Amino acid sequence: MSMRETMEARLRETFSPQQLEVIDESERHRGHSGWREGGETHFRVRIVAEAFTGMNRLARHRAVNACLDAELKGGVHALAIEARSPDETDPRTVKVSGP
Repeated sequence: MSMRETMEARLRETFSPQQLEVIDESERHRGHSGWREGGETHFRVRIVAEAFTGMNRLARHRAVNACLDAELKGGVHALAIEARSPDETDPRTVKVSGP
């Protein structure tokens, strides 16, 4: 099982998310600290789960980091987290009106 698949399975088991994306962004970091041949070093997690209702951003990040502790200690160099509850709007879909 790849690191991405392992991370996805752990997140699904822990949070039962309505939406989940685990994206390997390692290639974007080629040559940077922590990058290695073959990738699986830099990830982005986008997760929507009821478990995050009532939690602030820091608590959500701590919960995801705790869930993925073994992976973070076992080769994942960087993890970007976008965690929200189902009642929150995805900030990527918000249109900003200008003058």
